[in-house]
This record gives sequence, structure tokens and C-alpha cells, in this order.
Amino acid sequence: MTTTAAPPPALRTPPRRRRRRIEERGWLFVAPFAIVFALVFLAPLAYSLYLSLFRDQLIGGNAFVGFDNYLTAFADPKFWEGFGRVGIFLVVQVPIMLVLALAAALAIDSARLHAAGFYRMVIFLPYAVPAVVAVLMWGYIYGDQFGLAGNLNSLLGSDVVQPFVPEWMLVSIGNIVTWQFVGYNMLIFYSSLKTIPSDLYEAASIDGAGAWRTIFSIKIPAVRGAIVIATIFSIIGSFQLFNEPNILKPLAPNTISTFFTPNMYAYNLSFAGQQYNYAATIAIIMGVITAVIAYVVQLRGSRQEAR
Repeated sequence: MTTTAAPPPALRTPPRRRRRRIEERGWLFVAPFAIVFALVFLAPLAYSLYLSLFRDQLIGGNAFVGFDNYLTAFADPKFWEGFGRVGIFLVVQVPIMLVLALAAALAIDSARLHAAGFYRMVIFLPYAVPAVVAVLMWGYIYGDQFGLAGNLNSLLGSDVVQPFVPEWMLVSIGNIVTWQFVGYNMLIFYSSLKTIPSDLYEAASIDGAGAWRTIFSIKIPAVRGAIVIATIFSIIGSFQLFNEPNILKPLAPNTISTFFTPNMYAYNLSFAGQQYNYAATIAIIMGVITAVIAYVVQLRGSRQEAR
């Protein structure tokens, strides 16, 4: 019987040195992402913060003003008008979209729906359409002089359908966003439903639970985390509302103003008004508000899951 002798102490690798090597290898793997993250996220964010603390003046040029731009923004009625508009959009459109997406996911997940794969593809298909193409398509459908709305008005003999009037503009935009993103959120919910163990369904069937009881007692609690994620994404998307009103603006110039949403306001301040400092301030404020609200939603969702 042969025994192998332990290597002499001089040939052993010290634990600290081994840990350092492991840490160095880890940093090498993380380095590409860290560099890209710093260049495309941290650097623009730091530059925006820097711009927000300055103001381009007629006398003195670009001068440091501290938090004066933020005080001006908080007293700006245009900013608060656009913020209130996206707030209403968030409160109304997001619940409707998520409820429709959840209903579609539950229907496709049920065994009673025939050709579930076909319906899943059809509902998801609008998300695959580029956002600009989708808005242009709906814009021509909404046109009361040349589109489907105009044809309906001609058929009825009166201007009944007017999607571009101020009272219906947010509803028209909400319809476009809902049409685009119901399929995306449906896929999130459907993927979460597929992770539910089949043992739970068997136990519910043995206990005599019906379809509705199974939905409310098993399926919806199981997708609560996915609902929180979809809600956070939808909140961020609502506060970033830009493409839809900006593309529809030429079709409804009297309804959609340059400050229709905070993002449009910042865009027009920067590229049309050359007010880069104030535009950066608006962007920073909206970013902070969005992050705070998303964090609160995530915190509440985590607490409910813990219960």
C-alpha cells in the first residue's frame, strides 16, 4: 500500500494568493460589461447631472447656478402639465393592459382553448412590429380626413369619430400602446404560469377545485412576481412616453403640444430651443421620479410575496 506525501510547504499555494487569482479572473470576465455600462450609462448620467447645475446666460456664458434649474422646473407649469398627462395615462392604461395580458395568458394556458399556439403568436405579433411603423399605421387609421375614422364619418354623415381631438388624444395613444404591449406582457405571464408544478393542479383537482378556484388560488398567486415585473416595466414605459405623441404630432398639431409629455418637453428644449441645461434638468427629475415609484412598487410586491 503506497501513500502520497503532501507537497512541501514551499510548493503549496497560499489561500490568500488563490483568492486573489479568483478575484482577478472574475474582474476580467466582468470588465467588458463594466466598461460598456460605464460608457453608455454612468458617463451620460454624470454629464447630465453636470449640465443641470449650469445655465447658459447672455452675460457670462455657461455659469454655475447650483439647483436653480431644479427650482425653475418645479415651478414650470408646462412640465407639470405634461407630468399630469403621463400620470393619468399610467393610472388608466397600465391596469387595462395588464388585465388584458393576464386574461390572455390564462386563456392560452388553459386546456380548453384550441390552437393555443396560434393565438399566442397572434397576440404577440403586434410587439414584433417596429414602434414607428405601428404608430404611423394607427395614425392613418385615426385620420378623420383620410383614414378609417374619416370613412366612418362619411358613412355616418357626421364627425362622430375624432381620435385626434384633445378629449380623446390620450385614449388614442393608450389604444396604440395597449395594442403593442399586451402580447409582450402576456408572454411574461404565460412563462410564469408554465413554471407552476403540475402537483398543485392535481391536488386542487382532488380537493374538488373548479377552474375559477384554481385561477384565483393557484395561478394568480404564482404569477405575482411576474405581475410586479410587468408593472415596473409599464411604469417606466409610461413615464418615457415619447414615440407615439411625437410621431402623431404632425397629424394633430393643434392637439399635441411640444410639452405634451415630459420627454417631449426635454427633447424640444434641447434640440429646438438649444436649452441643454434645462432639458438635462427635466430628464434628471423624471428619472428620479420614475426610479422612486418603480422602487416603491417593487418593495410592495416583495412584501406581498413574502406573506
